[in-house]
Amino acid sequence: MARRVAIGVQDYASLIEKNCFYIDKTGFIKDWWESEDAVTLITRPRRFGKTITMNMCDYFFSNKYAGRSDLFEGLDIWKEEKFRKLQGTYPVIFLSFAGVKGKNYEDTIIGIKKQIVEIYSNYSYLKDYDGFDGNEKRALENIKEEMSDTDSEYALKLLSNLLAKYYDKKVLIFLDEYDTPLQEAYIGGYWDEMTAFIRSLFNNTFKTNPSMERAIMTGITRVSKESIFSDLNNLTVVTTTSDKYATDFGFTEEEVFAALDEQGYKAEDKDEVKLWYDGFTFGSHRDIYNPWSITYFLDCGKYDTYWANTSGNGLVGHLIQSGDPNIKMDFEKLITGGCVEVPIDEQIVFDQLDSNINAIWSLLLATGYLKCESIIQDSPREVPIYKLLLTNFEVKRMFEKMVGGWFEKDRSFNEFVKAMFNRDLRGMNTYMNKVALNTFSYFDAGKKPSEKEEPEKFYHGFVLGLLVDNAKNYVVKSNRESGYGRYDVVLEPKNKNDVAVIIEFKVYDKEYDNEDDLKDTAANALAQIEEKKYAADLITQGISEDRILKYGFAFKGKKCLIVAG
Repeated sequence: MARRVAIGVQDYASLIEKNCFYIDKTGFIKDWWESEDAVTLITRPRRFGKTITMNMCDYFFSNKYAGRSDLFEGLDIWKEEKFRKLQGTYPVIFLSFAGVKGKNYEDTIIGIKKQIVEIYSNYSYLKDYDGFDGNEKRALENIKEEMSDTDSEYALKLLSNLLAKYYDKKVLIFLDEYDTPLQEAYIGGYWDEMTAFIRSLFNNTFKTNPSMERAIMTGITRVSKESIFSDLNNLTVVTTTSDKYATDFGFTEEEVFAALDEQGYKAEDKDEVKLWYDGFTFGSHRDIYNPWSITYFLDCGKYDTYWANTSGNGLVGHLIQSGDPNIKMDFEKLITGGCVEVPIDEQIVFDQLDSNINAIWSLLLATGYLKCESIIQDSPREVPIYKLLLTNFEVKRMFEKMVGGWFEKDRSFNEFVKAMFNRDLRGMNTYMNKVALNTFSYFDAGKKPSEKEEPEKFYHGFVLGLLVDNAKNYVVKSNRESGYGRYDVVLEPKNKNDVAVIIEFKVYDKEYDNEDDLKDTAANALAQIEEKKYAADLITQGISEDRILKYGFAFKGKKCLIVAG
């Protein structure tokens, strides 16, 4: 009989007790324990089982759950006697920063302090223990939401000391989603303050803590060592490019297909499920599936962007929308099934995201939106070069919706597209100037807007809009043959009876091109279409010259002029 699929359950015990659908990942406990690593940092994309795994470890190791063999009987971890004896034998500190999302430094610190106070409340019996000295009792009394930042930086170390003394045994510490406050700090503009606090908290908790036996941290990104981990020389880092624990987070293809069989799906469903939700690569292990979307699909049998629709896309959308024009150019390749070849540094430096395009690619890889097809250059003396693609069809759909959202508030874009196909030049100019006026600032919404790059950001975003809006009926190609301000686009109809469109962009530059006004710039753009014979390929495909629409676009600031050939 197929097990019931429970959606969004983060509590391991609930899944086991109710015999809900669960893929056995208890082997992680054995692998981690036998590694003997002091502090392990594991990064995985969001919704990839990090929280349920930490929760599972808490149930296994914590002495609060001593005697709960029923939670592990019949699973991988229960096969060896030494692990059966290990269950429920350690004091454990388990906390999560997943909900710490303050708009400013003060609110975020309050959120962390609340988490700490809540953890302490689980050990209220410590206040009645006579084995603590006066200093320890006073320190315990100081743990409250109004405590100083310094007291909160030492709070987890203090709790470790108290528990170790109470139980006469060192503690295990599990911290889930360690990097959520750091991502919020980057977005909110209080990065330096936040990293200083976290660095001190982590140093006290994980480095200078004699009462800690071992620890695990999980997160989405590997924040640079210089930012918060500079003092942690006992840290083992496991990223998406590591082989360690590669199949412990996410579902393997074998596990997914077995689940489909259990739930009564047909053999032909497997290919479609693979298209939508496969594609993640951890270390050398390919065909890792997104567990969040798989669980939802098993429950309702409908293909949708379940993972991509969950919260957490804001940072990625911001970086693509307002980032370097080259990012949008590369996303044109990705959305049309192509790849990008870029250097990758797994240590994410958030304060470089606005200025270093390679940091953005590293973030997109770490967060699961891109997958590594191959490593082109892997020399220890050089930064590795990765060949990256969109992870799967679900991610592709997510980015298409994101790009569509750039223009959905302004109907002028859709009206422009209609005018373009109808050869309505006057309408094109009217609507394009509305689009340009309303969206220039939107595409230049970074922390350091650049007036010079504004046109490029706009028309590269505009081309992405054409790609997404017309994907059903057109293949949109962009040649990008020359430098600043020149960028030709071809809309090739899938039905050869429809019209084709060629667009050449040009930015007014009097000094460079001897252009007196926008009319000259637009005329030069149109002339370039003829000079470079952009229509030749369309004609060879059987599209007649009279069904090829040619437009020259000229930009000057937020003004645009379009002429037709």
